[in-house]
Amino acid sequence: MPLALLALAIGAFGIGTTEFVIMGLLPEVASDYGVSIPTAGFLVTGYALGVMFGAPLMTVLGTKVTRKRMLMLLMGLFIVGNLLSALAPAFSVMLAGRVVASLAHGAFFGIGSVVAADLVAPHKKAGAIAMMFTGLTVANVVGVPLGTLVGQSVGWRVTFAVVAVLGVVGLAGVAKLVPDVPKAEGVRLRHELAAFKNVQVLLAMAMTVLGFGGVFAAITYIAPMMTHVAGFADGSVTWLLVLFGLGMVVGNLVGGRFADRALMPMLYISLGALAVVLALFTLTADNKIASAVTIFLIGALGFATVPPLQKRVLDHARGAPTLASAVNIGAFNLGNALSAWLGGVVIAAGFGYTAPNWVGAALAAAALVLALVSAALERRDGAPGEAVAGSTPVERPVEQPAAVAHR
Repeated sequence: MPLALLALAIGAFGIGTTEFVIMGLLPEVASDYGVSIPTAGFLVTGYALGVMFGAPLMTVLGTKVTRKRMLMLLMGLFIVGNLLSALAPAFSVMLAGRVVASLAHGAFFGIGSVVAADLVAPHKKAGAIAMMFTGLTVANVVGVPLGTLVGQSVGWRVTFAVVAVLGVVGLAGVAKLVPDVPKAEGVRLRHELAAFKNVQVLLAMAMTVLGFGGVFAAITYIAPMMTHVAGFADGSVTWLLVLFGLGMVVGNLVGGRFADRALMPMLYISLGALAVVLALFTLTADNKIASAVTIFLIGALGFATVPPLQKRVLDHARGAPTLASAVNIGAFNLGNALSAWLGGVVIAAGFGYTAPNWVGAALAAAALVLALVSAALERRDGAPGEAVAGSTPVERPVEQPAAVAHR
């Protein structure tokens, strides 16, 4: 794998850390600003909304520049947002900083996926995408726990300042290591938008929403589930989330490896097994050892879907993949928000803290059904990755030189 993937992974590590570390620092932030915990929760909601809307917005704005330059600009925006959060004199400014940082999230992963895939030979594309996403998964194992510890020990502002420094390192890595491939000729915004006329692109995004939504239906409520049902102490939730993060790392690498060999079978297995494990979590949640194993499996199976789904979007939007790739990142956050809401609904309805697991199982099963439908349509219509609607041969991106494609 080329060194440029390391630069992308470092950027992903910083983004993953700033996205999730706030969850462990909400009490400190709320106390400093004199707001309630629910009000401080807008720092999470605002970030998620920023990712959803920022992914297509920033990608469209970046159509006039090369992908390398856009990645550098996005890392610059990420640095500014985290510095603003670290120095914010008021809660509203802190919220603005979170939103600014979030605007870089979706576009960075979307454009980064395209760049990562272009850096390697065709049979290694999913593995390259997984390598970039490794930064995000490792952030949940290392960055988030350390960031929470630093924030609780010496102040949450220090955590965001450190994350900004990570952004500087990522920016330097992109500037130094990512090749400056000329912008593809003949591809305009209308060609990028035409990808959304492809039913396979839309089905892949729907699988993203439902499949990863299934994961977050359970994980969003992991703290009350493990403390009230399994009997863990409050302090144990941190290492349980680390266990979940380790599962994400393993699933991401396995998903990337096998998606390059058999993409759709990888989706069938991971989504089907995820639905089963989430359903079983209702039974294993009252046993400490069984619940810990289940949490690891949910992380592994959930993130095993990420490289194949991202690659599938790239395959079917091949003529103009950048916007579709970025919007698919936003789809992950849409799934997170939808499933967290549904999980809260069933708990509020009195079905108990394990009820979100059934919601997650249903969502994952629905994603599996869509995968089967997608494959059936593909067999009927022909090979994957055909040109998007409205494109012509002259509107395709220029093929990467062999020296770049295999660097």
